[in-house]
Amino acid sequence: MSSRSATLNISTPEGVTFSLPLAGPVTRSLAYFIDLALFFALWNVTALLLSPFMFFLQGLGAGMAIMLQFAYLEGMRMVMELLWRGQTVGKKLMGLRVVDEQGLKLRPSQVVIRNLLRFVDVLPAFYALGGMVSLFSARAQRLGDLAAGTVVVRTVKTQPPDVASVLAGKFNSFRECPHIEARLRQKVTPEEAQLALHALVRRDDLNEESRHKLYEQLAAHFREKVKFPEDVVFGLSDEQYIRNVVETVFRGRK
Repeated sequence: MSSRSATLNISTPEGVTFSLPLAGPVTRSLAYFIDLALFFALWNVTALLLSPFMFFLQGLGAGMAIMLQFAYLEGMRMVMELLWRGQTVGKKLMGLRVVDEQGLKLRPSQVVIRNLLRFVDVLPAFYALGGMVSLFSARAQRLGDLAAGTVVVRTVKTQPPDVASVLAGKFNSFRECPHIEARLRQKVTPEEAQLALHALVRRDDLNEESRHKLYEQLAAHFREKVKFPEDVVFGLSDEQYIRNVVETVFRGRK
């Protein structure tokens, strides 16, 4: 069995390391059953609406009906994970999220692969194969996650900070570009926002060299996410850049 850990440690190309708690089997199972109950309820409503056309579908046979149901259920799951950054209704309620194992943006192909391979993970019944594989995986990954390069983690609850104190009395120049601020909020995960906030809160606990290096890495990480015009970021120190990011993200999530 691989060495298991309760956390997923991700190091970005800029040298920033994130630690995310891995989701346990109980919460993953509960999220799965919540989704299943929701999808079957929606399926029944859809079947009722399509009942006038069932006469034509009856000739397709039971095998085709099962395939249509599978496509419907997994299609719904894929749409949710794509639109909600790795979450479905069940995952939202249980505080879980699917992320790329390297910390990169979750790609549509990854969502498709992990969900299409679910029919293998559930074999021979009750997720037996996928469950066994996850037990031997250091990151608790089922076959679909291993093939897609994804991991299911617990979301980190963030508390909105005192925005005024984050800015340290300075104007946030990002406000001059509300459309770019909106894109920044979409791209920054709650875990990244929390990490940046902690870096600012711990400012006085770090020596000058460590603080300079940390802020430089964080600022470089966030600069790669969206590009603000030169006149907006001109003269901003790395620390002030991070303060602007934190204020922008948490202001939008209040």
